[in-house]
Amino acid sequence: MDTKLFDILVCPVCKGPLQYHKDEQELICSPCRLGYPVRDDIPVMLEEEARKLPAEEEV
Repeated sequence: MDTKLFDILVCPVCKGPLQYHKDEQELICSPCRLGYPVRDDIPVMLEEEARKLPAEEEV
């Protein structure tokens, strides 16, 4: 994923910072516990497309 794009992206729910997990192809919002998928190097920043992270999963 383009690092310039990553620098400007924020969580659409809380407007907080995101962490890019390259192996999972996901952008993670720790406060919201949501994982936004990255498909073909394009982040899908829709809350309804985000994966809810289980409590036992470390972020």
